[in-house]
Amino acid sequence: GLLWLHAASRMGCRAVFLLCTTLVKLAGCTRGLVFDRLSQHTEQAQQSPAFSPFACMSKRAAEDMPATDLPKKAKMATDNGQANVDLDENLHSRQLAVYGREAMRRMAGANVLVAGANGTGVEIAKNVILAGVRALTIHDTKNVETRDLSAQFYLTEEDVGQNRAEACRDKLQELNNAVAVSASSAELSAEYLGQFQVVVATDASLEEAKRIDEICHSHQPPIAFVRVETRGVFASVFCDFGPSFTVYDVDGEEPHSGIVASVSSGNPALVTCVDDERLEFQDGQLVVFSEVVGMTQLNSHKPVKVKNCKAHSFELELDTTGFSEYVRGGIVTQHKEPKVLSFKRLGEALESPGEYLMSDFSKFERSPLLHLAFQALDAYQAETGALPRPGVSGDADKLLELVGSLAAKQTDKVELDEALLRKFASGAVRAGLWTFQLPWLVQRHPKVFE
Repeated sequence: GLLWLHAASRMGCRAVFLLCTTLVKLAGCTRGLVFDRLSQHTEQAQQSPAFSPFACMSKRAAEDMPATDLPKKAKMATDNGQANVDLDENLHSRQLAVYGREAMRRMAGANVLVAGANGTGVEIAKNVILAGVRALTIHDTKNVETRDLSAQFYLTEEDVGQNRAEACRDKLQELNNAVAVSASSAELSAEYLGQFQVVVATDASLEEAKRIDEICHSHQPPIAFVRVETRGVFASVFCDFGPSFTVYDVDGEEPHSGIVASVSSGNPALVTCVDDERLEFQDGQLVVFSEVVGMTQLNSHKPVKVKNCKAHSFELELDTTGFSEYVRGGIVTQHKEPKVLSFKRLGEALESPGEYLMSDFSKFERSPLLHLAFQALDAYQAETGALPRPGVSGDADKLLELVGSLAAKQTDKVELDEALLRKFASGAVRAGLWTFQLPWLVQRHPKVFE
């Protein structure tokens, strides 16, 4: 129940942004990760007025539009049945195909906080707003500096000196008028964080991130917490979805199915399917039946475990002796059982990271080393009040020393790569720089990223 991703390549950084976008879009409500508790938040979310996807369109323009051109909308009831969520099926057709209606419904009621309006934060906010959540708040207490212009694509020279969140709020709102976008510099207290279903920290210190994660983890219902850092071509993502997180679809694949040709009476019962296609069932999986004529008890029966699976037949761990005789027809479909995961808090996960999510399978040793490098960078910043300066060997030496001291405390040996760590130190100040500049740099300087 723990997710760590550390990346140190152009593809790895791209994976970080794609992962963060996917995680935050629906607070994990994809077919592979479905937040059971988001439904508990929907009641509060739906108390505010719904925003029309055509809020930016004048009334007259909407009236003049031919009926055939108006978007097709699907009304979906919330969990409490007191309100409906309008889904523009034309606008979100691709997302509906990928995530499914249930996930889209939950997204429409999600309130997301992105804390940190740097290059990374605004990239995540942009994608989440385009996805169509109910509301997004971009939070920052810092003012725009000249160096922010290299990474934050919504900032201009005229914004220098203004609050970073306020400076980009209007441009973020222009992306999707159906999403309520607001800017804030308020204190991230427990009371303030309690209004959100997802909190993303992109520019928080380690201690601040631990504090926020503790609030989110302990909240009832828990708030999904994601911490992401980008340092040059190096990136790190941590996820805490609470002590009890329900995954309804563990692999995100469409359930396997088959057309029933016959079902025997006996124990175990033998099910034969038409031989047009091979069955993909595996021993131990659960299946359900529908549209069976004759042996109708199967249609309403709870999921049944299968065994002795072959190309066109399998056996049921079920006694059908007392059932009606099978006549014809029927569809058998794989049943996926929900799985409950328990996520660790950030403080616990730092000490015991568990299994890393790999972004580059040719470099298995990188993730444990980068796990220590990011911790050392937090310690460096806490001690000096700044980040290592690019090309300054003294700063890199200090970071190497901190990584070495952390490595000495590890139960499993971590091989130190001095060259890699020096590159990490030189890129530490470039938070979010690679959001849009990375492809350009890779083309011109490929050797740097090998």
